[in-house]
Amino acid sequence: MLHRIMRLFGIGRPRALDGQPIPPKRLKLLRQLEDRLGVRFRNLSLLNQALIHRSYLNGKRANRIESNERMEFLGDSVLGLVVNDHLYKSRPTENEGNLTKIKSLIVSRQILAQKAEEMGLGKYLLLSSGEIESGGRNRTSIIADALEGVIGAIYLDRGFEDCQKLIGRIILDEVLEITQNEENINYKSLLQEKVQSERKVHPVYRIRREAGPDHDKTFHVEVAVSGRIWGRGDGNTKKEAEQAAARSALDRAKQRGDGRPKQGQRRSRRRPRRTQNQGPRPEKS
Repeated sequence: MLHRIMRLFGIGRPRALDGQPIPPKRLKLLRQLEDRLGVRFRNLSLLNQALIHRSYLNGKRANRIESNERMEFLGDSVLGLVVNDHLYKSRPTENEGNLTKIKSLIVSRQILAQKAEEMGLGKYLLLSSGEIESGGRNRTSIIADALEGVIGAIYLDRGFEDCQKLIGRIILDEVLEITQNEENINYKSLLQEKVQSERKVHPVYRIRREAGPDHDKTFHVEVAVSGRIWGRGDGNTKKEAEQAAARSALDRAKQRGDGRPKQGQRRSRRRPRRTQNQGPRPEKS
């Protein structure tokens, strides 16, 4: 009875930025997202705020702090703690360095955007019309940040355990698949570690050529170490091309067994000594 009276007078009803109740159409979308998340919010206004991109506030009587940026900050920390806790307990023989690499991959924007896309999170975002027209609902940075914002909202509304359940379901249950998927391997990072540990220098990436129209451009990139070309790669973005070049460099290094001399070493130029069985040296004519 009390609940019905509160609803009748709008008491406790989720509010939008302007203090007015969230419109029925928006409420319906938020309830739909709750079903996808498997989480029922006590205060649906928190979920709504987790989906507000700062561009949506342009021209409105609202502060930037009313966007999802603060919740994203909180969600990022909660996500990191949940992942660290899981890796520490599930991989007792891994050293700190390997745990850090695995964690960095799991919480990367690439993986978060992939998971956000799988649940169709972009559909529920509040963006400016310009951001929508430029493809903001599918932009990696925006939807990855929004997922962190949602995690932050769940933490505020339901607590740590519900965050653990969600992160476990959408990410941690697929850790093995994520870490073994070749598309998720950061070849640039691997090449950087290899070159720095062995030669104390950084690999340098250069765009050698761009081909094709602006909407379907191909970048041709090469990576050099100490002035020598180690690998080349192509891609539809600079990042893809650099990843391909780094992978090419690592493959070539593996094939040659790292036969190139390291810094400070020189190949021997001495001629092999002749043995008695080889006979006398030929006379000059």
